[in-house]
Amino acid sequence: MRVLLVEDDIKVASFILQGLRQEGFAVDHAKDGEDGLHLALCEPYDVAIVDIMLPKLDGLALIEQVRELKINTPVLILSARRSVDDRVKGLQTGGDDYLTKPFSFTELLARIQALIRRSSGITEPTTITYKDLSMNLITREVTRSRHIIELQPREYSLLEYLLRNAGRVVSKTMIMEHVWDYNFDHQTNVVEVRISKLREKVDKGFPVKLIHTIRGVGYVLKESS
Repeated sequence: MRVLLVEDDIKVASFILQGLRQEGFAVDHAKDGEDGLHLALCEPYDVAIVDIMLPKLDGLALIEQVRELKINTPVLILSARRSVDDRVKGLQTGGDDYLTKPFSFTELLARIQALIRRSSGITEPTTITYKDLSMNLITREVTRSRHIIELQPREYSLLEYLLRNAGRVVSKTMIMEHVWDYNFDHQTNVVEVRISKLREKVDKGFPVKLIHTIRGVGYVLKESS
């Protein structure tokens, strides 16, 4: 999953960047509102984390402009302001959730996951399932036919993206935009390598294969023997 972080506080930004990247998210970081707006308008994101107090363009103005342009990326507002009026204003501006500083990374992660699930239209609040493959978004446990599959964070993010797009072919570029950072070298074969490792873990030993390469197009999660 791909996240936009707009935060000028270096300490807070580093804390969030390190935590999310360790969890397998691809994160783009903007240090001011103008750069954040530019990224929000030019790149696809699964969720945005926006501080209110930003240089050049404040967070609320950023969110207003994004919503005026019909961009529906879920937005989690970060703020040191704790009053009810501030929260209401943030949500009325177009924010989807509001988290006050200081905060724990566990709560931040839970709120991000909830926003992504909501925007994806997933009715099951904690699990994504396709055939006999299941991913628990809270415990991060992945199973196939009740057999636990151990995944590295990046493998987990890659499988989550495939699961959310089950039956739909996704290109290498789409995968890199959502699973890796936007400035990652698109000429590398990292996607092919990760797909190969993921296929070994998800499909090996099962008669029905789920991860397929569509030559010249991309990859798809679908049932096929």
